[in-house]
Amino acid sequence: MCKSRFFRAILSVCLLLAAQVSFVSCDRGEGVELLVGAAMSLRDVTVDLAAAYNAANPYVTLTFTYASSGALQNQIMEGAPIDVFMSAAALQMRNLEGQGLILGEGRNLVTNRVALIVPSGSQAEISGFADAADDSIQLIGLGDPYAMPIGTFARDIFMALGIADEVYERAVLASEVRQLLTWVELGEVDAGVVFMTDAITTDRVRVVEVADGALHTPSVNPVGIIAASPHATEAQSFVDFLFSDEARAIFERHGFSMYQ
Repeated sequence: MCKSRFFRAILSVCLLLAAQVSFVSCDRGEGVELLVGAAMSLRDVTVDLAAAYNAANPYVTLTFTYASSGALQNQIMEGAPIDVFMSAAALQMRNLEGQGLILGEGRNLVTNRVALIVPSGSQAEISGFADAADDSIQLIGLGDPYAMPIGTFARDIFMALGIADEVYERAVLASEVRQLLTWVELGEVDAGVVFMTDAITTDRVRVVEVADGALHTPSVNPVGIIAASPHATEAQSFVDFLFSDEARAIFERHGFSMYQ
């Protein structure tokens, strides 16, 4: 009888401890996976951001899907199970907000710069965006202005300089910014317009000029939580981290500036 009571008591304690462990694990979000839709220009920095975040939050798995901001916007509109959207421009975030697909509103996170680049060994006599219509440039790689922010920024710049018609006569349009970078690296085009953060990832291109910000719409990267996300709490935790001092140091190391 005594032994029976003793074993029942031990069993009760074990069950109580098991229940407490289960509660703590659930409270910490054990096993949660967040799908983050990020603009291709954020690919390198998000690798470091994820490593830093996971060091403090090992129970959250961050999975990234990369594409142009326009493509990601369309995927979200079509119901893709994305939890967090990191855009390369404000327009795509505003479009999603207008359809009620963003929880609350997106927040401006970082800013980027727009650069004109040429292959590192180029002998072309080009000193800036204003020379993009010169005969020394036979082909220039640009983003599709209707599909990706870097394309929109490039169009803004060339329109402001009054040379858009001449430039687009010799333009080859890409669907994402890393494709542009590769074209220039390989010398398949004489010049290209990319984000500065992409240009600094390789020594196979040379930056000719960084565009005056007054020539294009602001290059701002906002972040927002998708309204349909089943993991809004964990998504908010990740977004909050993106605004931390630790994340700031990572962004700045990759060439971004925090939004002021």
